[in-house]
Amino acid sequence: MSEKSILIKDTTREERIRIVRESLNVCGGACDFCGACDNIGGGSVDELYQPYIDGIKEIREINEEYRRNFIQ
Repeated sequence: MSEKSILIKDTTREERIRIVRESLNVCGGACDFCGACDNIGGGSVDELYQPYIDGIKEIREINEEYRRNFIQ
């Protein structure tokens, strides 16, 4: 069984919202009011991945920028 692409060109905005929500739910809880990402200086999850949801940047690009700017 092949995995579906998560690239912007292969997804709709609604699919990207679902992808972000499901991917960030790995800790076992919803991101709403969690604040963990904001606590380590990366900003809110919604703001962080909004460029992917809006079709501007791929998840890979966002994650690379985050690592460069916030993880030493």
